[in-house]
Amino acid sequence: METPPLVAPDPDDPAYRLVTLVHPDEPYDGDRRDGDRCDGVLALLHTVTDKDRHSGDLAPHLMRRQADGCWSITYRLRADHRASYQLYPFHGEAPGTSRPDWLRVLDHARPDPYDTEPRLPARDGRHPSSVLSLPDAPAQPYVRRREGVPRGRTVSHTVAGRRVDVHLPAGHGRQDGGPYRVAVLLDGEMWGEVLSVADTLDNLTADGAIPPTVALLVHTMGPGRPADLSCNPDFVDLLADRLLPWAATEFGATTDPAHTVVAGQSAGGLTAAYAAYRRPDRFGNALSQSGSFWWPDETEFDEGSEWLTRRFAAEERRAARFYVEVGLQEWMLLTQNRHLRDVLLARGYDLAYREFNGGHDYACWRGGLADGLAHLLGARTPAGSPDSPSAPGSLERTM
Repeated sequence: METPPLVAPDPDDPAYRLVTLVHPDEPYDGDRRDGDRCDGVLALLHTVTDKDRHSGDLAPHLMRRQADGCWSITYRLRADHRASYQLYPFHGEAPGTSRPDWLRVLDHARPDPYDTEPRLPARDGRHPSSVLSLPDAPAQPYVRRREGVPRGRTVSHTVAGRRVDVHLPAGHGRQDGGPYRVAVLLDGEMWGEVLSVADTLDNLTADGAIPPTVALLVHTMGPGRPADLSCNPDFVDLLADRLLPWAATEFGATTDPAHTVVAGQSAGGLTAAYAAYRRPDRFGNALSQSGSFWWPDETEFDEGSEWLTRRFAAEERRAARFYVEVGLQEWMLLTQNRHLRDVLLARGYDLAYREFNGGHDYACWRGGLADGLAHLLGARTPAGSPDSPSAPGSLERTM
């Protein structure tokens, strides 16, 4: 018998799949006494469910009880979709869409009990997520730890009052090593402590996809995050004038901006692009994933919105390269990322741009981070070469 989630062809369109999630008929072990069974199950398909929550209607994501007592729901998804997901069994009425209700759902939602793929870890005490990767989703060959790959090491420091975890490549410090290329990863506590990006970096290095690289995982997920990651010149100058010189002295990191990448997601993606705008003398490469380019005004095309994109359009071109990606499910970000793409292309920037079929989701970002680092730190690939496609979900390059 096939194990859920069940993936079947869509009889009406070969580009789509019918994906059925199943929750077993079992005693609910949440806040109710032993022996009670759940009265319903809510499916949380990352960003897809969240979009309907924003519109005030979670009904499309409530599972239905089947004749055998199990609960199930079927989604029609394009065959290149990737998403993390969880299931939330509840007792009594279905959860509402208010922020307190939603936070409670997120705190108690669980991974799929039937999943077979490695789960996506979470932070802040929440449960991990299952990961759904349909057959045409972009490959993620660097994400999982591999046996036999030389391991680097990670050390923790405080620089200018900021926690920074530094991942050093295997063999770091040998006489013939350095200067090393540099990758500054914002939200470093997520990438390091939760997602084990060291495995990705070691795999990339072992395959020759990137040269030996010193990765600076800057912790930015505390109370100061909204201020730090909002086109803040003081924060970017701290990275440029305190963090990078320190890494050069302590670890032999390069001072060449052409071999230095700053990477971030969401507000971090905005900040990565802003770092290349403000300090191209130190950050010659920006890797932006699902960047919040609406900042500071979420009203689409209002004269106060998309401040950074307007600056790129109006001012002289910086000596910087960009890797920008955004999910097709990110209804609040897709238009603004496309606008940034168009502006950068019009101004003649070296840009690699990709739209993946997914959401605001580390399940997607962890593969995109590896691809972006390989593009910006690895060997250059001329535009128009066979591995330079431009279809959605693949890479669109301009040089």
